[in-house]
Amino acid sequence: MRDQLGTTIQMTHEVLASRLAHAQASMPTKDRPRDRFPATDRFLASTSRHVAAANAVLVPEFAAHLADGKAQAKAFTAASKHLEEALAHTKAKLYGSTYDVKRPWRAVWAEVDEAFEEYMVLEEDLVAALPHDEHRNELAERLYRSELKAPTRPHPYIPHRGATGKVARGVAVRVDRFWDTAEGRMIPDPVHAERHADGRLAQYLLAETHIEEPGAEEIVADEIVADEIGAEEIVAEEPAAEEPQPER
Repeated sequence: MRDQLGTTIQMTHEVLASRLAHAQASMPTKDRPRDRFPATDRFLASTSRHVAAANAVLVPEFAAHLADGKAQAKAFTAASKHLEEALAHTKAKLYGSTYDVKRPWRAVWAEVDEAFEEYMVLEEDLVAALPHDEHRNELAERLYRSELKAPTRPHPYIPHRGATGKVARGVAVRVDRFWDTAEGRMIPDPVHAERHADGRLAQYLLAETHIEEPGAEEIVADEIVADEIGAEEIVAEEPAAEEPQPER
């Protein structure tokens, strides 16, 4: 049986790690002072979405099915908040908040690296410990669908678990969606692992064929190309400076 949940988590972590590396490598120049924005914002949005969806879908499973599940679920939520705090500081630094504007980017990224690694390792371990049955494929699909409608900004201080967490995420989503629309923000789609292997008849009836999913490097490479094209278009649209006219 193909483990869609394990595959989804692995692919998601690879994509997020590649986006983080691209964001850290993006440096503004005199001609393109906003070069850091697209890659960093993409990393923040996709990571925030994944963390929120994992708390909505996976935390109840950890609590119900793992040994010492309640403590494990609590530790996962704590790691989630730690990562979201680091993401919030990154967003504040990116947009010039007075609280973080004086912090060097080196310190900001070091905080993100630590929290990101802690979260990803814990998530992989807890997901691997869940029962390996057909329910994992259902969880993978639920995680994907939850990520599609999850908050696109980090919210470390709202409730994360239970009914209050669900309500808080719903409010955060509406607020984030308003600002995403106002800012024209592009949000990347989450990773969607292939369906489990269907027969030819099932593929025909579902109008689906199994095409190999692009890897993390291909996904991020396409995003880098899109950023380059966008930057060139912005430069091309800037009006040329008028030549001074001689005085008469």
